[in-house]
Amino acid sequence: MKVLILTCNTGGGHTSCAHYIEAELKKNKIECEVVNYLELIGEHAAKIVEKLYLDSTKGSGSIFKGVYKIGELYNKSNIKSPVYLLNKIAKEKVRNFIKDNGYTLVICTHLFPSMTITEIKKEEDVKLINVATDYECIPFWNETNPDTFVIPSEKLLPSFVDKGFDKYVLLPLGIPVSSNFKSKKNNLDLPKEYILITSGSMGFGHMKELIEKILEQIKNYPVIVICGNNHKLEEELLKINSPNLKVVGYTKDMAEYIAKSKIVVTKPGGLTTSEVATIHKPLVHMMPIPGVENYNAEFFARNNMSLKADTIEEVIKSIDTLLNNSKLQEKMIKSQKEVINENSAADLVKYIKEKYKGAVMK
Repeated sequence: MKVLILTCNTGGGHTSCAHYIEAELKKNKIECEVVNYLELIGEHAAKIVEKLYLDSTKGSGSIFKGVYKIGELYNKSNIKSPVYLLNKIAKEKVRNFIKDNGYTLVICTHLFPSMTITEIKKEEDVKLINVATDYECIPFWNETNPDTFVIPSEKLLPSFVDKGFDKYVLLPLGIPVSSNFKSKKNNLDLPKEYILITSGSMGFGHMKELIEKILEQIKNYPVIVICGNNHKLEEELLKINSPNLKVVGYTKDMAEYIAKSKIVVTKPGGLTTSEVATIHKPLVHMMPIPGVENYNAEFFARNNMSLKADTIEEVIKSIDTLLNNSKLQEKMIKSQKEVINENSAADLVKYIKEKYKGAVMK
């Protein structure tokens, strides 16, 4: 078996998920490779496809709802969307890449490559696994034709069926997080208790105001902020003069920062949220970007796995509530253990070994 994992660099979660799957496959001695689909299809085509989709999903919640309605209209009319047609252009290049490299199974953690593989499947016996990295069936997934679709939770089965997927194709294993992620490490000298804040793509202006108000209102409590690759945010936060603030850039020790924290405050990206839940930490979802982040935050809040805060004031109130309510913390962790599969990537590889071992693209 040789597995191709296709991702896109339109968001860190898709790529991180792809690498988690890769790590678990290699742990099981299965040959595999992660490839950025946008680099594979060529720079010009990649820019067109990326801009079309990102422009359609950013902005207000009403725009995002409009995208859903457009997707449903295309689905009912049997007319393929512009997003699908643009990805169809890459069919020959991707098909040749698969054949030339002898891949027998393709896993897509992003919509774009799945559309291209769906087109290839009309002419080739290629096996396709979709992996959803958000807690909602995003627009245009229903234009893909996977043999298996890994979704975040069985609680989302009705949503994906409603979008047109056969329930027998859906596999509610959870968003794949490698078992290596939560393995215990002790690389860092950290405070006994602290609030961990992971910033995601939030603009640094709002973030600085949030951190300043947390330090001001939740006094004498250590705060650690992970900025990742957001260098502007890191520079801005380093200007804050407080003994209770530690600012961290990119880190390979995210699991340890999460594991040793008292509570975690994060943007509601699907992958980051799943990472926190697999380690079982009280969680605040802060100021989701209208669109799929809202769905992620609402899913977690609805299932008692987080508190959802839409403003800076609500974030601070939620932090204070959690810090002073151990029963709420316990309830949240209990719900995370019940809803989120902490062995998601391992279970996916087990499934692949059982079902797709003989998969061959002729």
